[in-house]
Amino acid sequence: MADIQRLKDNVQREIDKIAAQLVECSDWMADNPEIGLQEYQASDRLSGMLEESGAVVEPGIAGFPTAFRATLAGSGSGEPTIAMLAEYDALPEVGHGCGHNIIGNAAVGAGMALSRLGRRGELGDLPGKVVVIGTPAEETVGSKIDILEQGCFDSIDAAIMIHPSTGDQIAARHMGVLSIEFAFHGKPAHAALDPYQGINALDAVIQTFVNIGLLRQQLRSEARIHGVITHGGDAPNIIPAYAACRFFVRSFDVSYGQELKRRVVACAEGAATATGAKLEWREYNKQFLNYIPNNVLGGVVRANMQALGRTVGQADDVYASTDFGNISQVIPTACAFFAICSNEVAWHSKEVAAATKTGRGHDTLIAAAKTLAMSTLDLLGTPDFMAMSRQEHQAATNPAAARPSQS
Repeated sequence: MADIQRLKDNVQREIDKIAAQLVECSDWMADNPEIGLQEYQASDRLSGMLEESGAVVEPGIAGFPTAFRATLAGSGSGEPTIAMLAEYDALPEVGHGCGHNIIGNAAVGAGMALSRLGRRGELGDLPGKVVVIGTPAEETVGSKIDILEQGCFDSIDAAIMIHPSTGDQIAARHMGVLSIEFAFHGKPAHAALDPYQGINALDAVIQTFVNIGLLRQQLRSEARIHGVITHGGDAPNIIPAYAACRFFVRSFDVSYGQELKRRVVACAEGAATATGAKLEWREYNKQFLNYIPNNVLGGVVRANMQALGRTVGQADDVYASTDFGNISQVIPTACAFFAICSNEVAWHSKEVAAATKTGRGHDTLIAAAKTLAMSTLDLLGTPDFMAMSRQEHQAATNPAAARPSQS
């Protein structure tokens, strides 16, 4: 079998050779942010870097023009197949305020280095194969869900990724999220001359917020409901005939999230009854399921972070959501958080975007790329890791099947 430590040393040196290229691409993405489903330039640059390193790139997977799958040079046959996931969409107004430029370049940097080793034949008899999957629009539609549903993960045995943060940790549980849009239809009227002729759709939206505000008193501590008004009328002297709002309903428990959805919809229905407005509602995004960490994979990633001199803290539950949660329901996964700024910095902000371009952000990018590459080598070269991760995943997702039968 291959000497895994020697390969780890080699892949680190390879990443050092391309470090300047990765940093330049990450900074360029920070200066030229593209929101979800519009990441054409970022996707082209990242997939192009993989192609230049010998990977075979399939663009436009699952019907997303900015998604891609790259199979690295030197990938073997048989099991396991390890996927490293790249994200590269930005946020409106704040740009890369979630650090997806670092996520994308870390995964691609790890892929480039492994592919270069494979192209030179240095991976030897290492079994299995490695792919990098580019997943756009994590902040909006969550492309991983469609990519999963269309079978692009059917041959994948484990998936790993990284995410910038305010501390070095292995990701724990994340919340699932439901996305609900309410549209109220009323009747216009002159707001001063004959308001009694109108039906105020904005009143229905406001009443929905009031009802949900009261509902929050009875929520479990693990749940969150938050929303915005997306349309509140056209002019103050017209009774609004149309108004709309959107809410996120989050929970660590999928079934409780569904219960909360029913209660939130009831809040809107009550507002419609009280105001006389007509209600229409829909789930405008597919459901992000709660993220299930895999401790075996997480332990492999943690060990490699520590080997690079990172101090990895104990992770707490994450009160946020990701489409990676849907992947974690199907195969073992691990996500590592890497600090790029202090916890005084509010996430999803311009300050985070600026932090990705600092020396600390650059160092984190390179360490993250090395961690992904080294962890992939461990998973390919140590069959016990994959067997144990599968057992843990089965126990977490189907406890009854994992429980020994009683005779």
